[in-house]
Amino acid sequence: MQALTVQPKTAESLGVEDVADPRRPPDELLVDGLAIGVCGTDKEIVSGEYGCPPKGRDRLILGHESLGRVAEAPAHSGFREGDLVVGVVRRPDPVPCAACRHGEFDMCRNGRYTERGIKERDGYGSQRWTVETEFAVAIDPALEAVGVLMEPTTVVAKAWEQVHRVGQRGYFDPRRALITGAGPIGLLAALLGIQHGLDTHVLDRVTNGPKPAIVEALGATYHADDIDDVTAKLNPDVIIEATGAAPVVFGAIAGTATCGIVCLTGVSPAGRRLRIDAGSLNRELVLENDAVFGSVNANLRHYRQAAVALASADKDWLASLITRRVPLHRAAEAFTEQPDDVKVIITLDSDR
Repeated sequence: MQALTVQPKTAESLGVEDVADPRRPPDELLVDGLAIGVCGTDKEIVSGEYGCPPKGRDRLILGHESLGRVAEAPAHSGFREGDLVVGVVRRPDPVPCAACRHGEFDMCRNGRYTERGIKERDGYGSQRWTVETEFAVAIDPALEAVGVLMEPTTVVAKAWEQVHRVGQRGYFDPRRALITGAGPIGLLAALLGIQHGLDTHVLDRVTNGPKPAIVEALGATYHADDIDDVTAKLNPDVIIEATGAAPVVFGAIAGTATCGIVCLTGVSPAGRRLRIDAGSLNRELVLENDAVFGSVNANLRHYRQAAVALASADKDWLASLITRRVPLHRAAEAFTEQPDDVKVIITLDSDR
């Protein structure tokens, strides 16, 4: 079979190569790969900035945003041939730390976790793959065209869960949310904001292309003004920050309503400096009981929450997020950004 592989920490090493078909262990599923999504983490790995291959190997099979169809399943596993599934990305560390031991491996305390397609485990970017039954999640058959959005949806499902947990420190009745960034994470965060019944707004710098229309079709409001102007007008109770751009990050932190909550999901590049009035920022956070926290990855609970969110969403709207589908044999094209890209996926089955 063919797989999309890379040599981590080595730029321009991406390639599609023949690899051995996987052998299914007794407690795992054998899955026909349908698609993988391409995100910023994948691009960092391909550019040589990040990633780690399995021990004893120099190449890594990419793909942590997965979608596949079960070809074989163990008896009494709860799965059967033909089920649509996604594979969980992270695995608990082997020690394990207290968080991993309690199923919260997205909050690993010692960093010894592994991740499919990222850190020490092959990903799902092959025509067939296997996955442990306890790390596979079935999704609605109606989501075949868009189920590859599951993993990024888990990221925002966790973010919203954490927002509500932080909010429970006191009376919490949010009315308005601002999402900064209209990439896949931001748009899916907006979807969940709408599903939570909030007056939802999305801020991005572009004024043309598909993003404004996608936001409006969701029932949210699109903005392309300066972050300070937007927050002054909206006074949002919750901000989900999905750009990682330093001026937007600090504008979000300073721009919530009293007792506001900011969740940071975008990763900022290191080495960029920004002058801020740290004293005023600290004063505002303290005197207004504001909260700021970071969130990354997801555990099984968030995958199940994401499956429910996607099943409840308008399928045509979800499909509008996928702006390019690139076949495996042309996978390198998926890593070259085009002006109207929102979500790019790589199809793995030969019929597409």
